[in-house]
Amino acid sequence: MDSAIGSSVYNFIELVGTSSKDWEDAVNNAISCAADKLTNMRMAEVVELDTKLVDGKIMQFRAKVRLSFKNEIEPETL
Repeated sequence: MDSAIGSSVYNFIELVGTSSKDWEDAVNNAISCAADKLTNMRMAEVVELDTKLVDGKIMQFRAKVRLSFKNEIEPETL
């Protein structure tokens, strides 16, 4: 398999971050939690925002985040 110099392979995962404060905090919580376990994170895309309601009041903000990170395996070895 020919590969260009500097080519990379990326993985994607979806996470759901939560917060009682706001959506931005929910996104930050998802990313910071992933950062504890993953290296080489590259992009985060907010895919969906929603809230958990109790008695008609917002109790929790939720953000679904699609996160990409560089694969540690070189493409030539796949």
